[in-house]
Amino acid sequence: MRKSLYILCLFLLSCENQSDKTSVQEGIILSDNTKEETENSIYRTNEDTVFIGIETGESFKLTKEDFNEIVDNHPEFFQEFTENPDQLYYNNNDKDGFGSEVGQDSYYALYAYFLKQKNGVEEYSEQRKKIIDIYSKINSIFGHLQYGGTYFGHQYTRILGYAEYSIYLLPKDKNDFVKTYDITKQKNLYIKSLYQLISDEINIDSNTFGKNKIERKNVINVFVNQIDSLITDNFYLQRAQEFQYSHYEYY
Repeated sequence: MRKSLYILCLFLLSCENQSDKTSVQEGIILSDNTKEETENSIYRTNEDTVFIGIETGESFKLTKEDFNEIVDNHPEFFQEFTENPDQLYYNNNDKDGFGSEVGQDSYYALYAYFLKQKNGVEEYSEQRKKIIDIYSKINSIFGHLQYGGTYFGHQYTRILGYAEYSIYLLPKDKNDFVKTYDITKQKNLYIKSLYQLISDEINIDSNTFGKNKIERKNVINVFVNQIDSLITDNFYLQRAQEFQYSHYEYY
């Protein structure tokens, strides 16, 4: 399996910067494979090749053997109460080929793939697209402020896991939404805080001067404008704030 995971890692590495492409892929193929039946045996496949789509609009493939080995060796992908991908990854003692930075990207992509089947591939396609867009724009803001870096590249793939976990947390019944008040003032404060952060960071940036500072600020502010239009209710506001404050704290 390590060879296939290596190919998967190379594929994800080539797709890291394709942050604005989104599409919903097909679900997994269930299997009646009876090999050493386990609790997760229903997730095995009998197909020779399994194509796994990710929301970059691309897909990668695993052999039947490699796919079924992942199913057998990673029951955490199928547990009843899902944990966020960071917890699962760092609690997984047997990284099984996922130990490198790019291997971690692969783990998060697989986490998103399997959790998506549980959440509902089509049922939440609109919400999934929107939350991935929001997280990608936030990542772009901080990536631009820091003039890029490997962290932000890896985040483009790991965002799939974070976004799918957010869909998992999304109330599945309208009656479960308890915070239905107007979020306009809260959202405005959040958006203003992003504009202010960008302004403050660019003001102390010693790499740009004069008109270049203004141009740089305008470019990054476009991402804030897009986030503003994407946040349409309290769920998206809370998830945007949680994602930013959890992953982009620096001094």
